[in-house]
Amino acid sequence: MGGLNRFTIMFNQAFCIDDSHIDKAPLPWCHLAIVSLEESHRRGRQQQEHHDAGDDPRPRTHAQGGRHLFKRGLLSPRLMEPSWWRRPSTLPLLLIVMALAIVVVGGSIRINDAGESCPEWPTCFGTWHFDVSEEEQAAYWAEHPEEIDSRGEDHRYTTFQIFVEWFHRMLVGVIAVPIVYNVFATRRNASVYGKPVGRAAEFSAVMLVIQATAGYITVRYDNADWTVALHLSLACIFTAGLLWQYMSMRLTEGAKWPFMQTPVAFAQAHSGRIHSMTAAVGLLLVLGAWVSSSAGGQYNQSCSVGFPNGWPQCQGSFLPSLDGPGILIQMIHRLGALIVGLVLILGVSNLRMAAGGENGSTDLVRYAEITTGIWLLNVMVGGSYIVFAKVGDFPEWLSLLHLVVGVGAFLAAVFLMFAVRFSTTYLAKEAHDLVQPQPGEQE
Repeated sequence: MGGLNRFTIMFNQAFCIDDSHIDKAPLPWCHLAIVSLEESHRRGRQQQEHHDAGDDPRPRTHAQGGRHLFKRGLLSPRLMEPSWWRRPSTLPLLLIVMALAIVVVGGSIRINDAGESCPEWPTCFGTWHFDVSEEEQAAYWAEHPEEIDSRGEDHRYTTFQIFVEWFHRMLVGVIAVPIVYNVFATRRNASVYGKPVGRAAEFSAVMLVIQATAGYITVRYDNADWTVALHLSLACIFTAGLLWQYMSMRLTEGAKWPFMQTPVAFAQAHSGRIHSMTAAVGLLLVLGAWVSSSAGGQYNQSCSVGFPNGWPQCQGSFLPSLDGPGILIQMIHRLGALIVGLVLILGVSNLRMAAGGENGSTDLVRYAEITTGIWLLNVMVGGSYIVFAKVGDFPEWLSLLHLVVGVGAFLAAVFLMFAVRFSTTYLAKEAHDLVQPQPGEQE
């Protein structure tokens, strides 16, 4: 106690003596501070003596010590969590980024009219590189007349067009390596993350093979509209599988996402509605891919251009004549976007009324609102593509943005759907674990 007494005297002389008083009495707040210091020191001495005496027969574990430190505020639990790039869940997250990059490059192929720039698969004009001159293209057509595409044997592709298609294929080959590693990594950590995560990794690997096969079919049939829609659909399913794996692994690692507080009754009651919203957004995305690739993308000007004749009207009317196939396809796409919008708006309205401001439920409502907002943004992007176009000259970068935002809306809807499923399955699992007897306990 000698050290504490000396410290108390110094503290009192330095801060606690009011020189305005003749008797130099300590200020009231200083008295409280000194008492608090003495009490804290006394408790610390008692704990140290208790520890030295060995009176505590219970073994102290590292985890127990960690909790003690956290309670006293000396350490933060965040300091014990590994950096994001060291978590196993980072791998599927990076794969999602790579998958989205492949989708963007695939959209670049369409807007650059490079879908048939490599007439065969997996090689390109019989080579593994992209630098193919016009003379080499002519020689290839002469040797392989069966590979001549819809543009005819006299058409020549630029080096950039061939590069975009070649780069797209290269990315698919590059992502195959971490996809295979992902399968083995999840098997090795099955005891931590569970078998469903391993099956999700295997699903992604199978989907990559199917997606590559769909790419071959797209080349084989010269980018027919149905092949392009199939290719994009499979890419979205592939990305959704990786998203599920990432979310499952992060929850196992202890992520405290707000939607996990959603009441089970709310999640179960609105699960069907949220699944319907997700399906509607997915169907609209497929429909858009079909429209953009029909007739080689020439139907984009079927409704004319500019505002308002081209958009929101079509040929100057909200109910145009459907004589031509181009107008019919355009109106199907626009009607589909309108129906999906109604599904989303009504779904958000019902969710908001049922949420009642409860924790977790409001987060699901916010995710649904984000999905609806992205849909609305994409409607504006699609309209801008027509409004800012001129006859024979369309801003194709807006077409690519239309695709990217559409994929973003789909993934936002998928995240909402997975959030509902995880909020029910994980709560059920935790409840099951609570009622199970621990090892060594009697049932």
